[in-house]
Amino acid sequence: MTSHKTESTSTDRSPPSRQLRDEKLKSLKRLAYGASHEINNPLANVASRAQALLVGETDPDRRHELATIYAQAMRGHEMIADLMLFARPPQPQLGECTLSEIASEAVEQMFPLAKMQETELNLIAAEQDIRLTADANLLTLATCALVRNALEAIKSGGKIEVTLATDHDVATIAVQDDGPGILDEHTAIVFDPFHSGREAGRGLGFGLTKCWTIAQAHGGDTYVDTAYGPGARIVLEIPLSPKTKLESE
Repeated sequence: MTSHKTESTSTDRSPPSRQLRDEKLKSLKRLAYGASHEINNPLANVASRAQALLVGETDPDRRHELATIYAQAMRGHEMIADLMLFARPPQPQLGECTLSEIASEAVEQMFPLAKMQETELNLIAAEQDIRLTADANLLTLATCALVRNALEAIKSGGKIEVTLATDHDVATIAVQDDGPGILDEHTAIVFDPFHSGREAGRGLGFGLTKCWTIAQAHGGDTYVDTAYGPGARIVLEIPLSPKTKLESE
């Protein structure tokens, strides 16, 4: 469902709290890059060895044990892949795109999951389409991560709105839900890798970390709108013109 609403954001984009958060996450990126290489190689060896042993194994119990080893090694490998996206994100492939196309694709991808848990998922577009130069695939991934985070917060029922807007030279995608909200003490750490906000109803994983990484790659930002409530509202800001600032660390 798509409706139209005019919205303008006036939030300070570089408050001290977000500057400190960004510096902390950049330090974590350096740690993640080194750790991921050290962990990934042994995991790959465990997975390949378990898979090779499975080929010639006929005992059902041993096959089950080997299959479990392989599955857990691959689970670890997937986590490392997410960690690598955080530590060494891909350079955005910039192109002309529209915010409505990006958000519509994300909502379409997440709609089956929303329907499964009976959560209403709406897209509220701007009155005039917002054109920008960005990596549409990465921004779709970031928007999906925000919607998934909201779905995990609500768990069942409820409502999520994806709102598009522009403020001067910045495009914004805001995802808000009517779930339990984010505790004040968690607003500064929800973008940390492996942060668990289960006490506040949030999910576990790299969803919001991916969103921050993609925003940074475009020279943008993402933050929790603490003025919104009840529920939670997380905003993704992307410059209309490219300002990529990926680091070579």
